[in-house]
Amino acid sequence: MCCREENMKITAQKVFVANVSRTNFVFVKLYTDDGLEGVGEATLEWKTKTVVSALEELERVLIGRDPFAVDAIIEQLHRDSYWRTGAVFRTALGAIEAALLDIKGKALGVPVFELLGGKYRDRVECYANHWFFGAATPEQYAQKAREAVAMGYRALKWDPFDVADLEMNGKQRRQTIDIVAAVRDAVGPDVDLMLDVHGRLNVPTAIAMCRELSRFDLRWIEEPTPPESIDALAEVRAASSMPIAAGERWYEPTRFLEALAKKAVDVLQPDVSHAGGLGETKRIAHMAHYHLIPVAPHNPVGPIMNAMTLHMSVAIPNFSVFETVSIDVPWRKELVRETLQFEDGAILAPTAPGLGVELNEEACARYPYAPSDVPLFDGSMNTSGVATGAATFTQAERGGRD
Repeated sequence: MCCREENMKITAQKVFVANVSRTNFVFVKLYTDDGLEGVGEATLEWKTKTVVSALEELERVLIGRDPFAVDAIIEQLHRDSYWRTGAVFRTALGAIEAALLDIKGKALGVPVFELLGGKYRDRVECYANHWFFGAATPEQYAQKAREAVAMGYRALKWDPFDVADLEMNGKQRRQTIDIVAAVRDAVGPDVDLMLDVHGRLNVPTAIAMCRELSRFDLRWIEEPTPPESIDALAEVRAASSMPIAAGERWYEPTRFLEALAKKAVDVLQPDVSHAGGLGETKRIAHMAHYHLIPVAPHNPVGPIMNAMTLHMSVAIPNFSVFETVSIDVPWRKELVRETLQFEDGAILAPTAPGLGVELNEEACARYPYAPSDVPLFDGSMNTSGVATGAATFTQAERGGRD
């Protein structure tokens, strides 16, 4: 489709929830009187019902609006909410904006990245997350790492910090170091390794662990301290010889400005959904670009979010590396039809109009909502969803390689 009806209007919004063991995916779909439909993702880890309610409250404002007026609609929703911030509200906004852009891209016959200013690159380098599910010992981590590299990845991220909560005792520190050493030995010096702390350490413990782990030539240490204090993060960065990455749990643009001003990060990690949408995230990326700071967007959830993040990554100048879920539940591909091509550790820029993904509404109903808890402090981080895990990219999507 290369054009649109002059008076196209949004006629309905529906929200779909699908359980994927570790969390619940939240998808939103907008319908128009022209027959075009747009999708977005509002998965907010372990806050499913809350974000669903936020989406439902916004529906009445959308009905009857012109879906091409993307920025005007999002600005009005933001202005009129009164409570203008928070991860829940911004995640809902991000999903709605994606659905509007999906409709507009389909109507104009162009990928969403063209609506963001066009592409800077034809491919985005990827790193694997979730590859480690099921591992407990250093030997098991090493084997999982070898399997991830065999899938075509040249960069791996994981959390080897056990059940750390602000401090780590000697046994926990040695265990973390042994795991990282085993993975480095298994994959060799040419595979990038990143460690995710999930904001669980205090300042002295984070500094000590950064020093201990510096021998392994890591690409970065992610979110070493809790997200509330940018001053604490800046203190760790100043004392660390390794790059520090953070930003997935910041959602206000001013928080990113503060982090840049205080030189708290080497790599910025906004979440395209939680930060309020593709447009807002692109503006954050440009702020980082003025400081010569690269952006590696947070992207560990569902397939529509993956598409949203991919389009944004193609369209910013300072993109660094793309997070992918390398192993997920087998029914992920039932929920959403993706058109991705994974090649030599990278995803190629999409070519289909809109976001390039289509939601299977009936499939979502087969996997109803189920509650789950944050797995960071009970030792279940590496076991959630393991039993039915499967590679996210099929053999065909990896260019036919085994």
